[in-house]
Amino acid sequence: MTQSLTTKVLIIGAGTGGYVAAIRCGQLGLETVLVDASDGLGGTCLNVGCIPSKAIIHAANKFETVAKAANGGTLGITASKPSVDLKQTVEWKNGIVKKLNAGVAGLLKKAKVKVIKGWATFSDAKTCTVKTDDGEIVISAEHVILATGSEPVELPFLPFGGDVISSTEALSLDKVPGRLVVVGGGYIGLELGIAYRKLGAEVTVVEMAERILPLYDKALTDPVAKWMEAHGVKLMLGAKAGGFEKGALNVTDKDGQAVKLKADKVLVTVGRRPRTQGWGLENMGVAMAGPFVKIDDRCATSMKNVWAIGDLTGEPMLAHKGSAQGEVVAEIIAGRAQAASGRAASDSAKERKFDPVTIAAVCFTEPEIVSAGLGPNDVEGRDDVIQAVFPLMAIGRALAIEAGDDGGFVRVLASKTDHRLLGVQAVGQHVSELSNSFAQMLEMGAVLEDVAGVIHVHPTLGEAFHEASLRALGHAIHI
Repeated sequence: MTQSLTTKVLIIGAGTGGYVAAIRCGQLGLETVLVDASDGLGGTCLNVGCIPSKAIIHAANKFETVAKAANGGTLGITASKPSVDLKQTVEWKNGIVKKLNAGVAGLLKKAKVKVIKGWATFSDAKTCTVKTDDGEIVISAEHVILATGSEPVELPFLPFGGDVISSTEALSLDKVPGRLVVVGGGYIGLELGIAYRKLGAEVTVVEMAERILPLYDKALTDPVAKWMEAHGVKLMLGAKAGGFEKGALNVTDKDGQAVKLKADKVLVTVGRRPRTQGWGLENMGVAMAGPFVKIDDRCATSMKNVWAIGDLTGEPMLAHKGSAQGEVVAEIIAGRAQAASGRAASDSAKERKFDPVTIAAVCFTEPEIVSAGLGPNDVEGRDDVIQAVFPLMAIGRALAIEAGDDGGFVRVLASKTDHRLLGVQAVGQHVSELSNSFAQMLEMGAVLEDVAGVIHVHPTLGEAFHEASLRALGHAIHI
């Protein structure tokens, strides 16, 4: 028997955008229903993305440390030759995911959000039918928040299945592949490729562009390329992948030569696309911007009281962007006029906007990369910008944790006229932990003197941000 349900807010998708929006709606006293078809709350990021990948990367780093100790010793430490039981590693990773799933469920319950597990299909902009294990539920809502996320792009000549895998399957292998070929030299492929290299796999990366991580400037990516070269990762740049048959991937190299790469697994990471199919988006009457749902600076779609957040709305496809958008939408629906990021409150909730100065991005490669705001490619040809770089090899903390010899640095870009920060980037071990400091300074409209005037704790990697700003002002201390 079909049930009927009406609610103030209906949210589709329990990823980092959807569940945060639901919790905030609940906190603001809005009757909220959250629908999600997956087995675990938290979406791609929590279940098969950000969190589990960083867990596997952490395990790989530990294995590499022990392997160094077994191979002649490191820092005076020696050990026996290590081995890895990937099934146990994956079980540990799954335990983390389940703990976080339970945490999200608890937070939603605390916020009095009704969670329905099932697949939603819209018949119009405000009505959907959810297929659950107990039957169908027709839900009507005053406001709808679309947070359906994204999915891996599948190549027509390399369909997923068997030994051709996406990042999802790569995080749940039961053993380390002897030979892994990664198709795509973006951050997902390199994060996982580097992790599996540390675990002992022979890794080859096939990338169509002339260098890895083509969205970042070369200075940031060079240390990653050097690590890969030094650790036996084969890079095939300017190359095109073909079909996979009889345990070999067909590749056309940069010279146009046909090459067969033997592989136990082929990991395809050529990007992600918004999840727009299969749930009735075409019946909702919302405008599109290419493959994405078109939104304004309030995350509103072209249909009144239908909102969209997260990967569904375009680049950057980052979890923290979706979460921030979810909070904004919840507060607009609730009539909250308070503006984000310390800005003055608006006269009307309709003026509440998603208007960040920057959304920092991190690549958890070896070494890590952080980028916030404008980079050198964005200001190329301009003579009104100061750029200054400070190397991590001049930072005591970096040397003390073996993070000073891989070419790492912190770079600042600022306006020549008023010294306002325009962008901050870093590459090096553990620099992901600096990302929030970079974003905070940019969001607050800081100038170089603000960063220089903050007494940075010694010894920390954050001192490199301080020194880079001093250098931009012409008086770095330690270089």
